[in-house]
Amino acid sequence: MDQGARDGLRPKSVRLDDLDERILWELMRDARIPNAALAARLHVAPSTTHTRVKALRDAGVIRSSHVEVDYAALGLDVQGIVSVRLRAQARPQIKSYAAKVIQLPNVLSVFFVGGSIDFLIHVACTSTAQLRDFVATELSMDPVVASTETNIVFDHLIGQEHLGSGGLAALRGPITR
Repeated sequence: MDQGARDGLRPKSVRLDDLDERILWELMRDARIPNAALAARLHVAPSTTHTRVKALRDAGVIRSSHVEVDYAALGLDVQGIVSVRLRAQARPQIKSYAAKVIQLPNVLSVFFVGGSIDFLIHVACTSTAQLRDFVATELSMDPVVASTETNIVFDHLIGQEHLGSGGLAALRGPITR
């Protein structure tokens, strides 16, 4: 992985051809697909997909592969999205706050957003009581935080699980009904 990808920087614009995009699409749908099955699905040699996937990783286009965990099966039955607004005087600490929060137990994702709030924090907890205590002690009591608002997640659908056959071009295309 190049230094930019390790530092969390976006890769420079990379020119992808149709095969690269089809490889990415299939990996977005199932990152666990074996190389031989990927090659067969795309009607190319396994050496081709192996070389292309390595190049996409080296270029920082593929940053990682993830396991989707059933948190309820682990006893984490409650998920929440916590909106956090920082105090105006804490604006210089936005990056350090995000780096600190992502390390907290129960935090699954941190989104730095524009608008009236600064962060959306996705958490998993054992109960609503644990969620309440987490927000109260780990988030709301931080001196840089002005306010929090917690929303309970009823269901979490992952976009990649539901990808059709439209490919990346469909994501870039116009929104139609």
